[in-house]
Parts: sequence; structure tokens; C-alpha cells
Amino acid sequence: MTPPVSPLELLDSPVLRAMARDVAAAEIPRLGTLIEELLVVMNGGQGVGIAAPQIGRSLRVMVVASRPNSRYPDAPSMEPLVLINPEICHRDPQLVWGWEGCLSIPQRRGWVGRSPAVTVRFWQPDGTPTTQTFTGFVARIVQHEYDHLQGVLWTDRATQQLTETEYRSRFPPDGR
Repeated sequence: MTPPVSPLELLDSPVLRAMARDVAAAEIPRLGTLIEELLVVMNGGQGVGIAAPQIGRSLRVMVVASRPNSRYPDAPSMEPLVLINPEICHRDPQLVWGWEGCLSIPQRRGWVGRSPAVTVRFWQPDGTPTTQTFTGFVARIVQHEYDHLQGVLWTDRATQQLTETEYRSRFPPDGR
């Protein structure tokens, strides 16, 4: 059964500007409904990632789920990965620039510089501590979602912004 879905928090929501709180170890086994809800909202919006503050929950929980879709037709495919209490422990110092969107900032894209590789320590939903390195587009997603847990949005990092219509006219999915 699909859980009731919280509304998506949008740009002016205070929860998007707050530092999310750590999840206590005893809470991890009870995150199943929240994780399901994050997946439903992310998939419904054609997202490739989502963080708990985006559905009004100030918890350090995020999902990374790169896959080709209408918003990101060239995204690599991966199974959804849930990161609880993530901490970026290493960033490649180089920046790679690219266009980003966000479910909480609909119909806009921003030109954002991100590290091409990051290593993250986190807990899996089964309570297993994990350290994993992410590269390329998936590293961009990880950093974007991690920013949500820090109260930071792509609008804080972007050097240029476009509406979705402007973006699609400049960069059509078929490459024309």
C-alpha cells in the first residue's frame, strides 16, 4: 500500500533553509514509510533524487536514483540508494559545471559547479554503515541532495538561471 504523500515543499518554505537533524540509530528501523514516500514523490516528479526536507521532514535522509526520464534523458541508470545521516568526507577539488533542476524549484534550471567525485559516509536503511564514492552525474545528484540537508539550494550556487522553457529551447532533448 502506498503511504499518504506529503506535499512537496517549494522554494520559500522555511524547512528548505534549515539544517536537517540527524536520525538517531534507534529511529533508522522506523524510516520505511518516509523512504517510500520520498520515492513516490521523486518518481511522480520525474526526479533523480530527493531529500526529506523537500517533503517537510527535517531529517538527514536522502535518496539518489539516477535514471533517464523526461527531465534528465541522458542520466545513467542506477537502483535507488537511500543515504541516512550522510557526510561528505572527500570532494574532488575540481569543479564541473552543469545545469540542475529541483523538484522544489519547479520550471527553473541553474548553472552550478560541482565536484566530479565525492566520497560519502552514511547509514543504509538496514543500519549498515557505508562509505561510497560517487562520480559524474550521480556525484552531482549526491551533492545537490546533500545541500538540501544543509539548508542550501542550487539557487545559492548558480551563476546563471533559466526557465524550463528557455532551457529546453537551448538544449532540446533530441540534440537539435
